[in-house]
Amino acid sequence: MEVEGCQVPDDVYVDLEDDVWIRPSEGGGLWTVGVLSSLASLAGRFTSVRFRPGEGSWKRGQSLATLESVRFTGPFRVPVGAHVVARNPGLAQRPKLLNDDPYGEGWVARIRPEEGDRVPYPPAPSVAGALREKIRALGIHCYPAAADLELYEIGSECSATLSRLDEEIARLAPRDVVLLVVDDPTAPIELVRWERLSGNRVLYQRQEGGLYHFLIRKEEESRPVRKTPPGG
Repeated sequence: MEVEGCQVPDDVYVDLEDDVWIRPSEGGGLWTVGVLSSLASLAGRFTSVRFRPGEGSWKRGQSLATLESVRFTGPFRVPVGAHVVARNPGLAQRPKLLNDDPYGEGWVARIRPEEGDRVPYPPAPSVAGALREKIRALGIHCYPAAADLELYEIGSECSATLSRLDEEIARLAPRDVVLLVVDDPTAPIELVRWERLSGNRVLYQRQEGGLYHFLIRKEEESRPVRKTPPGG
């Protein structure tokens, strides 16, 4: 399902207080747990996942890991009393998996609950209304990918903005993503032309009041469209 642009699979259960999803295995016994996409969007690009060591039983609410992003640091809490069977090793190398694929490769842990297979949390469709309220209250905007770089070009002419965009994208790796926020009303038209000439891709765009938000991915065939003006 989609709530205010944030995706949540119908097959998970939701601990809304701690922004955790739970997916029981088909055979029972093991649960996979991770972070909701709404938290990932609020946090921005995750830069670090540090798991706490320890074997045996973990209490409900105990912090299993510390998650850090460009604007967030917080715990990942175990949703029930359980034994931790596995921690996702991929998160150490690519914390951004929490943003890019929170319900797939970005899972955090696999646990074996201590009190049977019944999940003490509601299924995702049942929390749609409460999740919507939380998203609106926190001003969360879910994007289809997490930005590696954020550019806020307010009060700039579009030509200067696109020169800056070319400049910044040249420093990024292919598949990296830029969030561009501008107030120039010509930007939607100019970005269409820029996308065609640069070889990059505009993944998403929206208007909120007088601001235009663009999510742009650098592609392998990326090439600059404008050179920085002299003295710029």
